Amino acid sequence: MANYEYHAANSRGHINHEWLDTYHTFSFASYYNPERMHFGVLRVLNDDTVAPAEGFGKHPHDNMEIVTIPLEGELEHVDSMGHKEILRYGDIQVMSAGSGIYHSEYNKNEETPLKLLQIWILTNKKDATPRYDQTTLNISDRHNKLQEIISPDQNNGTLWLHQNAWFSLGQFDKDITALYNIKNKRNGLYAFCIRGSFSVDGHLLNERDGLGIWDTDSVSIKSELDNSDILLMDIPML
Repeated sequence: MANYEYHAANSRGHINHEWLDTYHTFSFASYYNPERMHFGVLRVLNDDTVAPAEGFGKHPHDNMEIVTIPLEGELEHVDSMGHKEILRYGDIQVMSAGSGIYHSEYNKNEETPLKLLQIWILTNKKDATPRYDQTTLNISDRHNKLQEIISPDQNNGTLWLHQNAWFSLGQFDKDITALYNIKNKRNGLYAFCIRGSFSVDGHLLNERDGLGIWDTDSVSIKSELDNSDILLMDIPML
């Protein structure tokens, strides 16, 4: 029988630093909740709004798989591997911090906010060679269906992680249904409603609500509003 863990948007940790307005689904920085440490290997799910011309200065990471999904605006990324990139809505960034990297992230625009999701996944390969990758997606490929964007497979055309994890994005009109089959019997699924509203296995998710699901082979999804966006993370449960 499937198990469920619901995280309402208004139950997340919230910190407003003026330059950064951030919501934490799981314990992060000064937000600590012993009941919200992780879901399987999903360690961080941060929902950030960065003020114009502001950002995160140079800082280190190691032994973590980091996924960044811009939602609005322009993200300028610079790292110790020599990358300097601008990411926008439709782009996806993956960084394997491995044995150690430094990077900075800034809002490139001086007038409008930057909105993004940053996700940390526990790695299955310690001290790997640091790695950076990004791609620009065709947004129409997720209209009324799920678009796989990340997998463990280095050869199938998606971005990849050092983890048995699959990420998918969907953008649905009202009353469209989809069935998602879990990729690995040891995995669970974390569904995050980016925009709009969904029924996920009968559980209503409104904007920025999350739902963890495990001990099941498949999950049903139905959009409750037009222009609804969802992120699915199919991940090991530790």
